[in-house]
Amino acid sequence: MEMSKPQRVWTVAEAKTHLSEVLRLAETEGPQHIGRRNTFVVVPKRLWQRQSPPRKPLGQWLVENMPRGMELEIPDRSSNRKIPFVDEEDE
Repeated sequence: MEMSKPQRVWTVAEAKTHLSEVLRLAETEGPQHIGRRNTFVVVPKRLWQRQSPPRKPLGQWLVENMPRGMELEIPDRSSNRKIPFVDEEDE
């Protein structure tokens, strides 16, 4: 079994100073880790998209996730109640 070399963890200051190198290494060697306490990972967009599930359009998601099997009460609009903010002349 081949031993892989330990992955470097960049400090935030190093990553700021060597951003071009961090991006190049992310492309050629894989994800680059930045930070010691709060760690962030830099990966190429193509790798991120390959590992992320595709997003559905909002309309499709809403149709697929709408409540089903419930009896929803539709308000009665036939009442003669006064409609607020409408002048009586406009009615």
